[in-house]
Amino acid sequence: MTTTLRPSGPLQQTASGGRSRPYEIRVNSRCVGALLLASDTPFGPTVGEIRELAVEEPDRRRGRATVAALAAEEVLRGWGCRRVRSSVPADSPGGLRLASALGYAEYSRNMAKELPAEPPALSEGVTGRPMTPAEFEAWLALARQSYADVWIARGMSEQAAHAKSAADHDDLLPRGLDTPGVSLRVLEAQTQAGGETVGHLWLAPSGEGSYVFDVEVAEGHRRRGYGRDLMLLAEGTALAEGHRMLGLHVFTDNTPAVRLYESLGYRTTNFNYAKDLI
Repeated sequence: MTTTLRPSGPLQQTASGGRSRPYEIRVNSRCVGALLLASDTPFGPTVGEIRELAVEEPDRRRGRATVAALAAEEVLRGWGCRRVRSSVPADSPGGLRLASALGYAEYSRNMAKELPAEPPALSEGVTGRPMTPAEFEAWLALARQSYADVWIARGMSEQAAHAKSAADHDDLLPRGLDTPGVSLRVLEAQTQAGGETVGHLWLAPSGEGSYVFDVEVAEGHRRRGYGRDLMLLAEGTALAEGHRMLGLHVFTDNTPAVRLYESLGYRTTNFNYAKDLI
């Protein structure tokens, strides 16, 4: 029996050169699954994604998904893609095995935590408060630059990274501090120098809970436990908004952050993988 991909919808194209198209996974003439291919990623049309790959239960564990993924890579090569990405649910052992077998490397993960009923206490001498307008202006300028730097470090052009940073911040914070549902807070601690701002936090609603869009301990105050207090502040802030689920995204190479989140009870919901198409 031969496993192949067959288009199940028209090819969609963007003005910037991105493409997307749904496919059926077929064994001879029989449909056994589906996937979606796209090259309309933030990195531009040279980075493709395999999305929503699924094989129906009777045809699993027969190599159908492996052949389909390899065929999908060939399609992406034909589109001019030099790199492919895919996100695999943590509760999909078959998908995780497939990614490993095909040489995909994890670059980030999505994590989430179901929050307790009561907000956790911060460390002694540590408090959280709303960000002031002056602090917001200073934070926003740095946030735009640091967010662009993250994408540049991962292969995006400087022009595209800065454009993405500006667009994402404008979209998520259209009214700045007054954007409905958004919580921008700072962490203060009593130090030898007196009360100091030691970190900041940005939360907003997402799905059925809250999402951490930005969290950072200020330079000069790191490795002192303030990262844990910031995340506890995030939990309390989410609970105050009536949310019992808190999500976040972390790059795998940020080992201290991954370990912190795991120690606080966050579980991985999706592993995000990528590999170069040679």
